[in-house]
Amino acid sequence: MLNLPQGIRVFACAQPTALRRSFARLAAMVREHLRRDPLGGDLYLFRNRAGDRVKVFWHEPTGFWIFYKRLHRGVFHFPAASAMSIEIEAADLAFLLQGIRIPAAKVPARP
Repeated sequence: MLNLPQGIRVFACAQPTALRRSFARLAAMVREHLRRDPLGGDLYLFRNRAGDRVKVFWHEPTGFWIFYKRLHRGVFHFPAASAMSIEIEAADLAFLLQGIRIPAAKVPARP
């Protein structure tokens, strides 16, 4: 289980990615394709074409992290998106990493 800092933003790349990429190439992908700052402290998810493997890319003050997970059965269910990436709730990250489908968008509660 990941213990993430309060207020962290999580972005899932909507397109499958070659997961043989390492730190420098994932940082370049975040910068060029997702149009985000890889040093900004946000967390990025990338999945392979088959959908059974995922890499989590994150920068914290002392350096980069890459987490890699392969499911024994099933696939990771990334929310559908028309953009290159979609922001998901940090609380939904645990569900996604277990292979549980999360809703594509959350509707804010009305007061």
